[in-house]
Amino acid sequence: MDDETNPPGGRPPRMPQSRWRRLPPLNALRAFEASARHGSFTRAAGELFVTPAAVSHQVKALEEFLGLELFRRERNGLQLTDNGRAYLPGVREAFDRLIEAMDELAAVGQQGVLTVSVAPSFAAKWLVPRLDGFQSAHPDIDVRISASMGLADFSLGDVDLAIRYGAGNYPDLEAELLIRDTVYPVCSPALVDCENPLTVPEMLRAHTLLHDDSPDGDETCPTWPMWVKAAGLAGIDAHRGPRFNQASLVLEAAILGRGVALAKSTLADADIASGRLVKPFDLTLPVRFAYYTVHPRAKGLLPKVRLFKEWLRTQVPAAV
Repeated sequence: MDDETNPPGGRPPRMPQSRWRRLPPLNALRAFEASARHGSFTRAAGELFVTPAAVSHQVKALEEFLGLELFRRERNGLQLTDNGRAYLPGVREAFDRLIEAMDELAAVGQQGVLTVSVAPSFAAKWLVPRLDGFQSAHPDIDVRISASMGLADFSLGDVDLAIRYGAGNYPDLEAELLIRDTVYPVCSPALVDCENPLTVPEMLRAHTLLHDDSPDGDETCPTWPMWVKAAGLAGIDAHRGPRFNQASLVLEAAILGRGVALAKSTLADADIASGRLVKPFDLTLPVRFAYYTVHPRAKGLLPKVRLFKEWLRTQVPAAV
């Protein structure tokens, strides 16, 4: 009957099944692989940034764990035993697989679909016109815009990040200020060069007021009645005029020359820069609400979310 602790033919002894279910310490395996590759504890220590004594100790601990001798310590260096030569390929393959797994993990979230929840007006007037820049920089990430007036339900797992307009209080979520907002009157350039040119606030009496009824919940955001009262104007019925439930529709009506709108700077600045809209007079009011990026903490660990937030910051002027 063969002795299982020292079988003939130089084969490694069969270890009890319970022993094989326990994995050796990772540092000991690293020390063994590096020592086998270099044929020296000293050179292995240089690669691993430890002392030769530490490498020798790790290899000895691995040999004791396995109950096998892996090296013969000779004057001209280390020589693998038969057991060491049999063990080395599997250890190297395991490290190669670990490296592949780390590379795959690093790639998670750097490709695929990134779903961003955002209000329709912000998407149309601010985000979508800029998206080409992000897609060019990160072609492996496909941005999916979920435009809705409702708040994103992160518990469903479909949305990676939201851009919300509010006061910044979002319990259990990570929120970062993106853009602050102001409000000012805007109109088509045609209204400042017409029979009743809109050059001073008093001339609002001769023009239609366009109303934004989108529900943002900010009591500090002026409506036309609030704005007219603050400006001290009389003889203007600030309640009359067409009403729209989205800010982007109000701006489009203003661009078409249908009247004068009170616009949030974030949504109107691009149209002003292009000349589609003008500020007929400089009367700008701050508001309390602002735009924030919002996401659960776990989502913030995804590279695709981090990359998108970094890109968003580059789109906001430093002075904002």
